[in-house]
Amino acid sequence: MLVDFAPLRIPLRRRLQTLVVLQWVFSFLALAQCCLVLFVALLFTRFWFVSVLYATWWFWDRNTPYQGGRRFRYVRSLGLWGHFRDYFPIHLIKTTDLDPKKNYIFGFHPHGVLVAGAFGNFCTELTGFQTLYPGLKPHMLMLPLWFRIPFFRDYLMSGGLVPSDKESAKYLLRRKEGGNVAVIAIGGAPEALDARPGAFTLQLKNRKGFIKLALQFGAPLVPVFSFGENEVFNQVRNPKGSFLRRLQDRLQKLMGISLPLFHARGIFQYSFGFMPFRKPIHTVVGKPIEMEKRESPTQEEIDELHQRYTEELSKLFEEHKTQYKVPEDRHLTFT
Repeated sequence: MLVDFAPLRIPLRRRLQTLVVLQWVFSFLALAQCCLVLFVALLFTRFWFVSVLYATWWFWDRNTPYQGGRRFRYVRSLGLWGHFRDYFPIHLIKTTDLDPKKNYIFGFHPHGVLVAGAFGNFCTELTGFQTLYPGLKPHMLMLPLWFRIPFFRDYLMSGGLVPSDKESAKYLLRRKEGGNVAVIAIGGAPEALDARPGAFTLQLKNRKGFIKLALQFGAPLVPVFSFGENEVFNQVRNPKGSFLRRLQDRLQKLMGISLPLFHARGIFQYSFGFMPFRKPIHTVVGKPIEMEKRESPTQEEIDELHQRYTEELSKLFEEHKTQYKVPEDRHLTFT
């Protein structure tokens, strides 16, 4: 196979974009492991007290991720995220106003491999969320496992990420002053195993926990579809029933994280590597689905709202798909 090398003369801004995205990919794949190794390694050096002090702080601060986290606007507004946005590029599209006095649940679809659109739009300030939705603060929900890693947990919280469990979501939704948005990648880790160019399969049929939460707190549900999310990485073929898919499913159940064997381009060549393709991502935020608060919703009420949500998500996709180069004959499939 011939390697398609990148030209030697590339504008500095594109080099910077590649560098920032490389850092982002590294953060997803290896930063947590590096933080854990650093924490343990320091214990066997003259700087052992750093880990001891951090462990003390960690114990005292252990509930913070579940109580809205500790976001830093400075970190979310760093200029480097502008390079991240422009690499693809990533766009946030608003379809209607949202009341900053309410708390919302954003259902983000599809998960993709590394949720690039969700990170760019809801974990940084560089795609204009605060301008489009003044008074609202997005909190991206992420697997609780990552908030147990020393140092890494603080990095995650600085961007507005919080653990994806009921305790964390309930804290956001019960805030009477409003203005909180719980952003949930509904398909979760399993959906990442289906993420590849041209895929429109969403894991939603049996995902009803977020529906129950919305009813319990009377929080409007907002469907969000990120066009292009599945286009930025290829994935090794893993049809359901294959040995690879069975192995991936088993590991996902054991560890709580999925292990998609993804690939795209490299840093200095376009033929292979773990860098995402430069494909545009358009994240469209739909209209809120209002409902009455039900502290103890019945299964019938949950199923009814779930059906309505599915219909609104499909409607959002159909209304915008041709604008973002999705063929007319392609539709969402729910599993």
